[in-house]
Amino acid sequence: MSSFPSPDAARPVRDRLSILVFGRNLKRTLVRAVVLAVVCVVVLEFVVLPIRIEGISMEPTYADHSVNFINRLAYLGHAPQRGDVVGIRLAGYHVMYLKRIIGLPGETVAFVGGRVLINGGLLDEPYEKLPCDWNYGPVKLSPDEYFVVGDNRSMPVENHYFGRCERNRIVGKVLL
Repeated sequence: MSSFPSPDAARPVRDRLSILVFGRNLKRTLVRAVVLAVVCVVVLEFVVLPIRIEGISMEPTYADHSVNFINRLAYLGHAPQRGDVVGIRLAGYHVMYLKRIIGLPGETVAFVGGRVLINGGLLDEPYEKLPCDWNYGPVKLSPDEYFVVGDNRSMPVENHYFGRCERNRIVGKVLL
């Protein structure tokens, strides 16, 4: 009498493992996998856009070298709002900035002593954590322009990209 298990004893374990991995119907599982792959490609190509943050202009809200996603469908039903963090396409498909909208179409935006004034009134910015001493403007926005700026305004004004942004350059809103 042998003390080794018969080859048939290992078969139920193999069968259970293959059912766990491939399901009971291999053809149906493969169809589901293909559909899932197609949906993922479509979502990543047309709905969400990954963006890698380069630079410190959005700190402390978004860290340098972090990755986030832009929702391209965010503004299908409504216009961008003040306070939204958006992806802005500048040139080509892969060049994009991440900025916060502070000025809406038709408004006048100014920085006085580091504080933002919208149409002469002080803007409450709870996301603004770092000291700022900028003086800029006033700038009157046209009906299709937004005013965008990064959250890190402790940088010198000369080293910071900000200002007018046409609506057609706004790709979408940050997801996270």
